[in-house]
Amino acid sequence: MEEILLKALVWTNYKLFLLICLVLPLILSVWSLKTQIPSIQRLLLIYWRVASLLAIAIYLFIPVWQVGYLAWFAGHILIVICLWFWADINDEIRDLPKSSLRLALTSWRWAVSLYGIIGAIAFTPFLRCAFVPSADADTMCRLWLEAPWHYKSWFHPNSTTGFLGFLGMTGLIIYIIYFVYFLTFRLIKQGRIALEQ
Repeated sequence: MEEILLKALVWTNYKLFLLICLVLPLILSVWSLKTQIPSIQRLLLIYWRVASLLAIAIYLFIPVWQVGYLAWFAGHILIVICLWFWADINDEIRDLPKSSLRLALTSWRWAVSLYGIIGAIAFTPFLRCAFVPSADADTMCRLWLEAPWHYKSWFHPNSTTGFLGFLGMTGLIIYIIYFVYFLTFRLIKQGRIALEQ
């Protein structure tokens, strides 16, 4: 019974991920391109860069490369930080005239933040899956692999799991290099200002 409940919760998490982290920001991105509001466009561009870690985690889950569990957890935390970290963007959005886009963006930011915080807390017990000898043999760890395996069967039926894992690992390496560059150079130089000078 406990396993059935956990499975339902994990699948609900993935469905929320698709809605809150993919569909809604995609709609907001198209909307912001139409309205040409630079602060919202910058925030969403930063969001997509950071949220790509969750897509990378999916590709790492497919061949059961256990670093995917760490990437999934870190992605939730980094998304929440990136949405509220930038002082200049926060000020510009706060100063925007009231509009349906501003309301939608603010509502989405709070929804993603809530999802990210609750998701990270709920995922904490599964961090052990990054260190077990075989995650696909562990019943609880395997729950997080089922949705990525379905994703593979739908979108990459002819690709090998090793190749998809390679794509995920390549993405993770590039992500880490960029993140280290950001922490070492951009953050020190610009602080909480998103606009490059």
